[in-house]
Amino acid sequence: MEKYLDPDFSFQERAEDLADKMTFEEQVPQLSYGAPAVERLGVPAYNWWNEGLHGVARSGTATMFPQAIGLAAMFDDKLLGKVAKIIATEARAKYNASSKKGDRDIYKGLTLWSPNINIFRDPRWGRGHETYGEDPFLTSKLGVSFVKNLQGDGKYMLAAACAKHFAAHSGPEALRHEFNTIASKKDLAETYLPAFEALVKEAKVEGVMGAYTRLNGDPTCASPFLMGKLKEWGFDGYFVSDCWAIRDFHESHRVTKTPTESAAKALNAGCDLNCGNTYVHLLAAEKEGLVSKETIRNAVVRLMRTRMRLGLFEEHTEFDDIPYDVVACDEHRKVSLECAEKSMVLLKNNGMLPLKKESLKSIAVIGPNSDSIDALRGNYYGTSVAPKTFLEGIREEAGSDIRVYYAEGSSLDKDRIQPLALAEDGIAEALILGEMADAIVLCVGLDATLEGEQGDTGNAFDSGDKRDLLLPEGQRVLIEKVLALGKPTVVVLAAGSSINPLADKADALIQAWYPGELGGTALANILFGKVSPSGKLPLTFYESIDKIPDFADYSMKDRTYRYTRENILYPFGYGLTYSKIEVTDCVYDASSGIATVSVENKGDIDTEDVVQLYIRNTTSAFANPYPRLCGFKRVAIPAGGEVSVQIEIGESAFDVVNDDGEVIRDGNTFDLFAGVSQPDEKSEELTGSSCIRIYVVK
Repeated sequence: MEKYLDPDFSFQERAEDLADKMTFEEQVPQLSYGAPAVERLGVPAYNWWNEGLHGVARSGTATMFPQAIGLAAMFDDKLLGKVAKIIATEARAKYNASSKKGDRDIYKGLTLWSPNINIFRDPRWGRGHETYGEDPFLTSKLGVSFVKNLQGDGKYMLAAACAKHFAAHSGPEALRHEFNTIASKKDLAETYLPAFEALVKEAKVEGVMGAYTRLNGDPTCASPFLMGKLKEWGFDGYFVSDCWAIRDFHESHRVTKTPTESAAKALNAGCDLNCGNTYVHLLAAEKEGLVSKETIRNAVVRLMRTRMRLGLFEEHTEFDDIPYDVVACDEHRKVSLECAEKSMVLLKNNGMLPLKKESLKSIAVIGPNSDSIDALRGNYYGTSVAPKTFLEGIREEAGSDIRVYYAEGSSLDKDRIQPLALAEDGIAEALILGEMADAIVLCVGLDATLEGEQGDTGNAFDSGDKRDLLLPEGQRVLIEKVLALGKPTVVVLAAGSSINPLADKADALIQAWYPGELGGTALANILFGKVSPSGKLPLTFYESIDKIPDFADYSMKDRTYRYTRENILYPFGYGLTYSKIEVTDCVYDASSGIATVSVENKGDIDTEDVVQLYIRNTTSAFANPYPRLCGFKRVAIPAGGEVSVQIEIGESAFDVVNDDGEVIRDGNTFDLFAGVSQPDEKSEELTGSSCIRIYVVK
């Protein structure tokens, strides 16, 4: 038996043997994402590019979970881990079946280029809904759970995760191919790098993807600083460029003059795999002395090692028998529904919700996202076997005793629904039905055609980014006129970012995100009180774009809940339930690092809620100006009941970052806050309760 096929040797030894058996001409094509077969060695073709952000994407049927920002709003790393395992299982089932049919095309492999752990620092960024929000701690905790569960803990990985986009990348999308991100050492160490470090050190993430941009002058796919960080952290996987990012070296960034120079620069820096076609020039680069055969060989070794860790060179692994019928099975769909229910955030409720069936004869469901499958999806999505729109979910739950009216009301982003009609052609129908109904559910928002990735959206004027925090004008007119009816109205906002819907007159407001295939069922369960809402905002909702720093400014000053208290519509960590939850006590044990929190349900409805811990260094000049999240746990509390929750606080919570980007221990006195929201005035105003504060000395 050839050494590379012998499971008695380590993956490293086997990968080295396989690489060394290839000719140089066979090695080079292995460094491009569509790696060809090497038939004489029994190496099948393999396409590295696959996506699994919130379900296996772009390859047909799969369970579609809420978009990543919605998954973050659950504040539940364990449930997210369950999601990741399902994604990996379905990816493996698809790979098993497709490869047997000889289909080794794009989106069919086991290297999933997820999660996106960039920090959502600016609400204009179109791709922000792919992330876990604005907080490095939350992003790290969720990202680590996602990666660990996606990859598994056995001899072979179930699937391989990839942390992207390394690093300090969050728009503007229109400039990403030439943009030079300027970030201070402190902001890098405090905000932009912690999640990547956690995924490398704690989760042993198999892949890291560079961004399109430069960071402080160097392309991120060839950055000595970033590659040095990976080495410092002990990264032991493969590095891949973003797609066609290496072409930007010579075409946009102008740090090289030719594709040959670009290929050599990236590979020499440590970029093993090219998503794109620039690495076809490596043969010429070697001839010109720009890159060595040894460097190329070592990159091949790392890529083959990943494939071997996936068990792709074994006669049989435990994963080879995963059948295709697990894909989109009922069990997986139930988890998607659970996630949708736990992700939706109740932002406002004057008592209208939950709806009482016995007092309703009719409901008007109005708005462009009412019956939209796109409003469920977000981007990077798979095809659901049976998606439930908001309208369908409400209609099913309402049953035969409640008449459900429906009007589109307005276009998603234009001033009319029908091209030949006059402007506002849907308003009259919306008002007619609204006047007839006992209650109105107004479903507005965006979808991934309006906020998303450059090239994927119809938002051509800003390449997927937003110009402001407002809904398109046609929807604003619809909201204003429907609310003017004075009927009991709940506004449901399907969007992946901070929006000010200008809906002060609404009786209730729900942030539904892009809630996945069963978003309509989840919304109906919440509206009618079968489930109490319990999601929390993983990002700040601002009042206006005018008071937010320039989009291209990567300084964290005056951004996110850690650095500003101005211009806040709804704060990070905020979200109501149908009950009244209060934290009544908090005790911190310095020896174990565990905070024990008592939580009481003072209402008459069973609910889940999220206990949140925030810490503030009271002495260091380098500390964040405001308390920052350092622990959280989702908990179920029965009506009138009280539970005790233990949350571990890591030692890093007591560290600060100095201006040189060094993580240090500076100061030994801390405020520790425990509540179901942030310890800020806006949260207190909105919830009517405040956090418990205790003093900690370290």
